[in-house]
Order: sequence, then structure tokens, then C-alpha cells
Amino acid sequence: MAVKYYPLFLDITDRRCVVVGGGDVAERKVERLLDSGASVVVIGKALTPGLETMKKEGRINHIDADYDKAFMDDAFLVIGATDRDDVNAEISRDGRDKGILVNIVDDPDKCDFVLPSLLKQGDLLIAISTGGKSPALAKKLREEMEQHFGTEYQTLLEVMGQLREKLVVKGRSSDENRRLFESVVHSDILKHIRDKSWEKVKKIIYDITGENITVGD
Repeated sequence: MAVKYYPLFLDITDRRCVVVGGGDVAERKVERLLDSGASVVVIGKALTPGLETMKKEGRINHIDADYDKAFMDDAFLVIGATDRDDVNAEISRDGRDKGILVNIVDDPDKCDFVLPSLLKQGDLLIAISTGGKSPALAKKLREEMEQHFGTEYQTLLEVMGQLREKLVVKGRSSDENRRLFESVVHSDILKHIRDKSWEKVKKIIYDITGENITVGD
């Protein structure tokens, strides 16, 4: 039966996340975990130069050993990125026995979650998943979407963040605030952000909401 994944974004700030393996794939997984603020532990006898640098800089903890289930203790999630099927299978079993979320690279049947292809513009994060069936297609879709969702969306999100802070304290109803937010995002504000016409951006915000925001300064 095909798995129907439940999409969500996890807060892993300062959470202990374990990556088993020290190769190129493990390095990519570690980079994403670090970008999300995780406390990363890498288990493996050999590390890529990139992982060695992260270790020297104190960005990761390294356990120079072969995999052992004891290394999973207190982990929030575990990623198996070794080149041995038997070890990856053991990681999957141990994680599930301990109630720890497990991802085994390129083996969805052994995973509790799969890692989507990501498009990131500042705090805007768009995740694309094919349910583990085709990471290549997910990558292609991400590359196509990158042509549409440029840095102007990062700026717009920063503007909307400012606006939310100003509006939510004014005591209006949620429906009133929602109408204001929707009016802004459905205006031609993105065009003016692309053109760096900051005075026009500010005017749109003020005309719709009566609020002044800082942008382009």
C-alpha cells in the first residue's frame, strides 16, 4: 500500500539529530540540519573534507566509530546515510524500536519521513515531495519554481512580517486583518519590489492599511 505522508515543518532548534555516515550524502543532510539549527552528531569512521571542517569549527559533534544503537539515545531524529544495506536496516529497526524518527537515504520503505526538495527565499520555504518515488523529478520541479519565486518574495515576506506586527496589536478582528493582508498580497506590490520602487511599495502598504513600513532603506 502506498504511503500517504503527512506534510509538516519541524522545529529542530538545538535538538539532537544523528547522522550515520560520513560521505557526500551525509554531508548534504548535515548541512540542512545545521541550517535549521539542529545539534548534529555524525557517526562514522571517515568524514568528507567538508564534514572535517565542520568538526574543526565546532559545528558538529563526531563519534569516530561504527554504528551502535546506543548512539541514538536522546536523539530527536536519525538519518542513515551509509553505503551498507544491513547497517541502514539496523538503523531503521533501532530507531523505530526507540520511537525516534528515522530517514534512510534512498530507501523510503525504511523511513518514517522523507526529505523534500527545498526552495528557499529567506523565511519562505517551499517543500516539494514525490513521496520518495522520484527525487530527480522533485529537483526538476524545484529548479522550475526557482525561476518564478525570486528574491522579491523574500522581501515581500519581510514586509508582511513587519505589517503583521503592526496590525495584530491594533485590536481588529481576525477577519479584518485577513482582508488587509490579502489585499496587500493581491496588489501589484511584487512588481514594485522587483523594480525596487520602494516609495511605491510603502504607498501601497499605507493606502491599504494606514501603516508605515521600512523597506529598501
